Amino acid sequence: MSAVRIVVASMVVAAAFTAVALAQDNGRIYGRITTVDDDVFEGPIRWDKNEGSWVDVLDGNKDLPKSNYRKSDRKKYRDREGSFEIFGITIGKSYSSWNFPGSAQSGIRFGHIKTLEVIDDDAVRLVLKSGQEVELEGGSTDIGEDIREIIIEDADEGEIELVWDDIELVEFMTPARAVTSTYGERLYGTLTTRRGDEFTGFICWDIDELFGDDILDGSHKGRKRKIHFDKIARIERYSSNGATVYMKNGDELLLRESNDVDDGNRGIIVSDVGFGQVRVNWDEFDQLEFKDIPRPAVYDDFDGGRPLYGTVETEDGETYTGLIRWDNDEDHTWEILDGNYRDIQFDIEFGLIKSIEKKSYRSSQVTVLDGRTFRLRGSNDVDEDNKGIFITTDTEEDIEVEWEDFAKVEFSRK
Repeated sequence: MSAVRIVVASMVVAAAFTAVALAQDNGRIYGRITTVDDDVFEGPIRWDKNEGSWVDVLDGNKDLPKSNYRKSDRKKYRDREGSFEIFGITIGKSYSSWNFPGSAQSGIRFGHIKTLEVIDDDAVRLVLKSGQEVELEGGSTDIGEDIREIIIEDADEGEIELVWDDIELVEFMTPARAVTSTYGERLYGTLTTRRGDEFTGFICWDIDELFGDDILDGSHKGRKRKIHFDKIARIERYSSNGATVYMKNGDELLLRESNDVDDGNRGIIVSDVGFGQVRVNWDEFDQLEFKDIPRPAVYDDFDGGRPLYGTVETEDGETYTGLIRWDNDEDHTWEILDGNYRDIQFDIEFGLIKSIEKKSYRSSQVTVLDGRTFRLRGSNDVDEDNKGIFITTDTEEDIEVEWEDFAKVEFSRK
């Protein structure tokens, strides 16, 4: 067979596999849960109420290895004046074992995870698709006894609600056949802020409602209303204590007296496949127009991550290319960079970032792979509280660049 025919055949096979995956995988988190009593259930999973798709983020804290603050063998880009050493401890801007944080806030999209094993009351061990093992604990209601609910829709047993102490192991996977959910389709649409910024993606309303069968509560003309989200075409902020709801049948309702539609709303999350997610509070929210999902983000779209790699440039024009540890804690593409933009909280997956450029001591411009840029601040990932950018160069030299020396990083594949 000729090389051309082999390439064409390979493309046809790949397209066929993709078509099968899309037909079976509707983007819902799907897996097999084994309980501490050895019961096994399999089906779509709703995690902590507000995670139900592969694009959603499992939040927690991860321990930082002691090697992250052992710097005796590491070369700083520049030795700083004003720091000095007493009894082997560096006093000044540099971190040391007595003030270096032992853990850091972390998060990972469910699509990167192969298995999740409960190892403590508030801790899990994750095995990623790449084979990397990661332990996360606490830090949110996603992990531990404060989790609000874990629901699995088993084909034989029906809908089953589990508590944290029930869970032994969760194995994530592409379903073997097409599945449907009693919750309906995942919410999707375009959110517009009061400043005119637009974000399109999968919607989580009030950090609670994800699906078409979920309920929007409120009162209209003194009557309590419970409206299924799949009946709604658009929601507009009316004021701090109300919202106008435009129904698909043409009706228009002004709803009040519920944290679904006033400033008690805990936030609207938009999960954008192209960069991560944003969380918009009620004061910044203007309107949300619901749309059909153009294509679900399926399990096969996620690779489990790889080490961060790229070129770091200093303000003096020096460049270092190699493996990167950002803010002295993020070193894989599945990890999350966070920051704020116009009071909107951003969580951007490192694997989707093209570059980060320091704009001031307090802010950075983050450019994602599709060309969008965001000026972020309010986080040690993007401001002067950054704990350092560490590079192991291709020549195996260890370099530390502090924030005041940092200019820009361009990420790439090794």
